[in-house]
Parts: sequence; C-alpha cells; structure tokens
Amino acid sequence: MRKHVTRAAATAGAFAAAGVAATVFKNLSAQRRLERRGDETPFGSVHGESHYLAAHDDVPLHAEVDAGPEPTIVFLHGWMCDLDTWHYQRLALRGRARMVFCDLRSHGRSGVTSASNSSLDDLADDLLTVLESLAADSRVVLVGHSMGGMAIMRFAGRHRDAFEERVAGVVLIGTSGGKLMRKSPALRYIAALMRATTPVLDWGREFNSFSVIKRWALGPHASEIAADISNEMILRAPSRVIVNFYANFLDLDLGEGFEALARVPTVVVGGTKDVLTPFSHSRWLARHIEGAELVTIEDAGHMMMFEDPATVTEAIETVLKEAS
Repeated sequence: MRKHVTRAAATAGAFAAAGVAATVFKNLSAQRRLERRGDETPFGSVHGESHYLAAHDDVPLHAEVDAGPEPTIVFLHGWMCDLDTWHYQRLALRGRARMVFCDLRSHGRSGVTSASNSSLDDLADDLLTVLESLAADSRVVLVGHSMGGMAIMRFAGRHRDAFEERVAGVVLIGTSGGKLMRKSPALRYIAALMRATTPVLDWGREFNSFSVIKRWALGPHASEIAADISNEMILRAPSRVIVNFYANFLDLDLGEGFEALARVPTVVVGGTKDVLTPFSHSRWLARHIEGAELVTIEDAGHMMMFEDPATVTEAIETVLKEAS
C-alpha cells in the first residue's frame, strides 16, 4: 500500500513539475514576443471615455466613446474577444468620426452572464441599449466582427424600426448568417474542447495557446504580431464564455434581418483562409443582402482587423463616406 502511495505521490509531483515548467516556458515565450513587437502604440493602451449601461436584464455593459464628428460608428467585437479588437481601426479613424466601442456581455469589462442570457437576442437588445444611451441623437454606422456581426443582423430583424430609423450603414467582418456548423472545422474543434471540465479547459487554453490560436484564428501568412495580440486578447476571455455562447452557432439563421440591411450601404469583409467563419459565408451574405459589396482579403484568417488592418479600415471608410 505504501509503495502505491509513494508512486502516486511521485507521479503527481512529476505532473506538477511539468506543469510549472510549461508555465515558465509559456511566460518566457510570451515575454520575448512582447519585446519583439515594438509597438509604437502598445496594444490595449488606447482608451476613451468609459461608460457602464444597464442592459434589459440589468447586466452592466461596458463601452468607451471617442469624440468626433457624426455619424457615430458603433463597433461590436466577436466571441472570446473584447473592444481591443479595433485597436488599429480606432487609431486610424480617431478624430474623423465619433466612435463607440462595446464589450459584449460577459466579455471584456462587461458583466457576467450565464447560458440562459447569452443569446443573440440578448446581444441585439444590448445594441439597442447602447444606441439609446450613447448615440441617441446620431445616425450610426454599425461595424461587427464575427459574433458582433451576427448581433447586428439579429438587431436588424428583431428591432427593425430602430434599425431603419437610426442606421446609416453596416460593415460585417468575418461573420455568418446561417448554417455555420456545417462548414467550420474550428467550431467543431472547439466543440471537442467543451467536453472537458472547466478546469481542464482552462489549462488546455493556457498550454501552448499561441500555436493553437495561430492555427485556427489567423491565416497561414499572418505576422507574429497579429498572432501574438490575438492570443493575448483571446486568453483574457474566461472559459465560461466559450460554453455559454456556443449554442448560438448550432442553428444559426439570421435571414430575417437581410431586408433591413439591404436598405443601407452594407459591406461584407471576408478572409479567404478563415476557418472559423469560412469565406463561403461572406460570399453568401454579399449575395443574399441586396446591394451589399464584398471585400475579399486574400490569405487572411478570422482576425482580419490585425492581419490586414488597412483593408478593414478602408471598408469602414467606404460606408462612413456614404453615410455622412
């Protein structure tokens, strides 16, 4: 018996030592990448006037406002991200438009939700709250990436009167209007991760996360900087965000909002190497939203805002010019 206990203790010690060694290696690698980045404006350092709003179910929603001329651009990030998604676009457009950056519920500095109040309907209602609170007197251009784009499409269908009254243009980036689970290998990979218990999932996300995110979230030729800041941002999101929002993608169907979207200038931006929301979905959206323009970013993955920030900014500028 004593022998078995000794072996178990030795095994546990070996695992603990391996875990400590892996953590040290990961931290050293991250520090080296940070030093190599040499950011002129460090990622995560750009902020505006901070606001907290009460959602329909009293979840506190965090947003930041950058002053500028109207119309107002409202930015919605994607799943497992936060408002730093728009780091480069924010710098490029500062002073040229009034901008509102939102942390989706349970993301960034917004309040925590459960699976029962993490739906696209909740996100659409949150967008209405943001517009009523921070852009009440302004026409708006809505910019959404991934799940943020889905929230905009849901908003267009769920709150059509508000959409038609307030929205002057839309930019949808790396997103989908339906049938996403059929063609997204990355989502199937995430589904496998979710079968783990939360502590194991937390450990798995931390272990060699840079390589995993570079493989699934970016194109094959993305810079190390783009991969590194994607990794830094995505690791901030707690694992409950993966679990609570995943159901939104199972039976996705956002066609109800397409008629409203067709009434305003709409640009769809897609990366040809996106494995989370494959480029075929961007093509499909541009084809089914009447009058929409498709912007193709060759070899880009899901994090286009970091991989090719200039092209994403140009797409926003195109709609902004038409809306002004």
